[in-house]
Amino acid sequence: MGDLRERRLGAGLTQEALAARSGIAQPNIAAYESGRRRPSEVSQQKLDAALLPRPSEALARNRDAMVRILTAHGMTNPRVFGSAATGTDSPGSDLDLLADASPELDLLDIVDAAAALGALLQVPVEIVTSRSLRPGHEIADSAIPV
Repeated sequence: MGDLRERRLGAGLTQEALAARSGIAQPNIAAYESGRRRPSEVSQQKLDAALLPRPSEALARNRDAMVRILTAHGMTNPRVFGSAATGTDSPGSDLDLLADASPELDLLDIVDAAAALGALLQVPVEIVTSRSLRPGHEIADSAIPV
């Protein structure tokens, strides 16, 4: 399982951090990385899930590229809401974005932007435009600038 170490380092995690995320003891992770042991199917699934990025981390690492993608698709003023905004996101969570839309923006622009952002961030992305919300909507009130 030599690629576990590469995947862990690529995710910016220590063995201790991966252990905390996955619920697998750090000595076991060390044994998997060295090839002394192989994880069970259940342990492998836990490791795979724990190695997914948290949306808030992916957003922080790729903010400028994310803004460029949204701008290219006719959206400005991105804000984040939901679990990534409250700090309760976890590996496997999606990223919820609120953005202002140009008058020409159509549904395909939103779909294309969400797909491009998902590919960049390696997390599912949901985009809501501010023009689709009524004044005082919970999303608009809770969203924070990116």
